[in-house]
Amino acid sequence: MPLNLNPNFFEPGKRYFRDFSPGDDFYEMLIETHRDLTEAQSAQVNAKLILLLSNHIGDITVLREAMAIARAGA
Repeated sequence: MPLNLNPNFFEPGKRYFRDFSPGDDFYEMLIETHRDLTEAQSAQVNAKLILLLSNHIGDITVLREAMAIARAGA
C-alpha cells in the first residue's frame, strides 16, 4: 500500500461541510496537545506520537516512504 498523500482526515459519524474542516480539527487538537509544554516536553510528545502512530500503521514500506518525504528538504 503506497503512502496516501491526499487529505484523509475524518471522524466517523461527523458531517463536515468543507473539505478542509477535518484537517483543521486535527491541527487544533495537535496545537492543544502541545499547549503549555516546554520545548523538551513538546519534543517528547512528538516522539511518542510518532511511535504510536507508526505502530498503528505498521507497514514498513509506507513508513519508509513517509520518512523519506519528511526528510526531503530538511
